[in-house]
Amino acid sequence: MNSTFASLGVQKEFVKSIKELGITRPTEIQEKTLPILLNSKTDFIGLAQTGTGKTLAFGLPIIQNIKTQNNAIQALILSPTRELVQQIKRQLFKYTKYCNKKIFVEAIYGGEKIHIQIKNIQRTTHVIVATPGRLIDLIERGNINLKEITTLVLDEADEMLSMGFKQEINRILKYTSGKRNTWLFSATMPDEIKRIIKTYMNPNAHQIDIDKNTLVNANISHCYVTTSIKEKTNAIINFLEKRIAERGIVFCRTKAGTQKLTKQLQESGFSVGALEGNMQQKERDKVMRAFKNKSLQFLVSTDVSARGIDVIGLSFVIHHQLPEKLEYYTHRSGRTARAGKTGISISFVLPSEIQKIHQIQKELAITFTKIKH
Repeated sequence: MNSTFASLGVQKEFVKSIKELGITRPTEIQEKTLPILLNSKTDFIGLAQTGTGKTLAFGLPIIQNIKTQNNAIQALILSPTRELVQQIKRQLFKYTKYCNKKIFVEAIYGGEKIHIQIKNIQRTTHVIVATPGRLIDLIERGNINLKEITTLVLDEADEMLSMGFKQEINRILKYTSGKRNTWLFSATMPDEIKRIIKTYMNPNAHQIDIDKNTLVNANISHCYVTTSIKEKTNAIINFLEKRIAERGIVFCRTKAGTQKLTKQLQESGFSVGALEGNMQQKERDKVMRAFKNKSLQFLVSTDVSARGIDVIGLSFVIHHQLPEKLEYYTHRSGRTARAGKTGISISFVLPSEIQKIHQIQKELAITFTKIKH
């Protein structure tokens, strides 16, 4: 890949702002997507995991094509969780740092007072980033006008469906039908996504498929430790004790497992917080803030809760159990070795799970090293 952002069609004020964020070379999805989305009005399907640089791939074309003389909402980005919505809004804001035009982005999500969000979008707003549920609330109250949007982005579309937003997405797609282009990004292609594409998108939509085998970051060392159910917590404690100057995330498969392990690690004197779906939004925000500002050293999380985590400088990821889905292995591992740094992804497995390690190696074309803890 020899392209620069400028050669792909990104205007110089945006090149300057992303350079300041440490982004100097396009990732594969950015290189393939930006020329299409910057220069043509088209429907678009991007198949790519989290952590490949999707937000910039769709965010820059949206920002660059906003007509600021028009005060109407021109783009709508739907994303599954409050954390991701906030993250996308923050990134779009950073992209506009050196922009001469004043571009206004608002976020809409549950868990915050609706009247505050209504007041915010009554001001000039060009781009809305929203979770589907809260957006439907505002549509039903008649507080939002999406009639002039030219671009609708479905980000992490498979995740929105698996979180139960099928009805909301269909209603939003119906409500915004007209001259808009739809850009759909998804890590997987289940039947329901195919149905959305067939029903609401142009049959000539461009499709970019980023090979999942290239996605497990080359800077990550993959290793595993064989242990027993009884010994697993101690094995993880031993690992953490040797890395007392580092930071990382431990992934569990269940909410109950997350809470239990967090408690065990806290009792062993570690600075650790939990992130899982049953927690109040206020609690989750508090934990994320503490982790980002380094007052918490380690995080224990379920897969879905981790989708909004983008923290630079994590040395390792621990898999307390291997995930059910292969793409979650990629997603979990990708929390480390970000921004060109190196990292370790370590799985604590029972002897009966060695077969799963072989399967991950084969399907993701990576090599695991067996280590003694």
